[in-house]
Amino acid sequence: MSMATQVIMPRVGISVESCIITKWHKQTGDSVKVGDALFSYETDKATAEEEAKTDGVILEIYAREGDEVPVLQTVCVIGKPGEESGIRNQESGAREEDAPALPVPPLTPIPSPLIPVPRQPLPEPPTLTPNSSLPTPVSPRAKRLAEKLGIAPHGLRGTGPGGRIIERDVRAASENRIGSGLGGRITVRDQEAGAGNQEGVEIVRLSAVRRAIAKSMMKSLSAMAQLTNHHSFDASAILRYRKALKAEADPALAGITLNDMILCAAARTLKNHRALNAHLLDEHMHYYSGVHLGIAVDTPRGLLVPTLFHADRLSLAELSIAAKQLIQEAQSGAISPDLLTGATFTVTNLGTLGVEQFTPVINPPQTGILGVCAIVDRIRQADGTIMAYPAMGLSLTYDHRAVDGAPAARFITELKENLEDFTNFLARQGE
Repeated sequence: MSMATQVIMPRVGISVESCIITKWHKQTGDSVKVGDALFSYETDKATAEEEAKTDGVILEIYAREGDEVPVLQTVCVIGKPGEESGIRNQESGAREEDAPALPVPPLTPIPSPLIPVPRQPLPEPPTLTPNSSLPTPVSPRAKRLAEKLGIAPHGLRGTGPGGRIIERDVRAASENRIGSGLGGRITVRDQEAGAGNQEGVEIVRLSAVRRAIAKSMMKSLSAMAQLTNHHSFDASAILRYRKALKAEADPALAGITLNDMILCAAARTLKNHRALNAHLLDEHMHYYSGVHLGIAVDTPRGLLVPTLFHADRLSLAELSIAAKQLIQEAQSGAISPDLLTGATFTVTNLGTLGVEQFTPVINPPQTGILGVCAIVDRIRQADGTIMAYPAMGLSLTYDHRAVDGAPAARFITELKENLEDFTNFLARQGE
């Protein structure tokens, strides 16, 4: 006897515990064939589609668009028309139809958050006389009732002695200002619906990626003692080297960018500065022998930071190829979530956007992040001659709980020296 096929939320990485359904491509009763897209989903890092593994009809759908579904949980069922879904209660293991019948109280329809709550005109605020400097007085009973109903009493017109706001004023205001909350309380949903009716206002819920970024940034800034040092170096050497590479016949060499050179120099320089190639967790330092470099990538869905593992072991050409592949996967949304964790240090480049100096935010539990800035012409004096040179900015943010200012400065000093003498730096590395 054939049985209906359960479609589960796939596990897309060892670090992913749940996914959000963003769109259903099929509905209950629709016919599907192997390979048809059933639904789209996103983690806090990437997006994907789940395809049908069998032919049939959608018998049941157990999650709506926008729902966050744990991995390996049933999302829908595919079978033959009229076939039972066979889904069992996850806690008891019994079929839903086997459960004893219980009296079900009538359900009260819940207003949809998409339906705007009618806005009533607010009562006019109390009029103060020219000599008045204090708000209109409120009786204790009116104050208690206003707090219960979620009404600001000082915004009402009082009808008591001397314009005093009394209980009946609060009740009258409550009748004209009804929200969807208990006791007519105005809720956040009411405020959002009202704002959505205003001309020129669009309300969009943050995406899963944006919420993850917000949570990570708030955690980083609230839990760390972050300090940023700003430096610059003479970029003449890497510009000359880049110009020479562009003339190479080998596409892998010709495609090496200034950012690749900085990634390469940073990865190898970090080997001598272990406090910056580390994690700080629960008052314990975790020092890493290999440099796993996080590369901040601007994507259509928000900031992602894929990890280039063992970047210190790669040649410049190998690093360039691997970095471009990571960046492409991140921008397409097809990157594995496992490649978005495990970095020991991060490099973020805003120089291509003309930013001359900024304060990058550390990705916890890392202890440092390097910001790469734009190249600008500066003036210096050498042997009595004033000359211009291309200066590239570097902004290093470090966790002062783990790294002091002097060790952080020594890292940047060595990195600058390696970049200003880039050809010899590669030669010393055996390239």
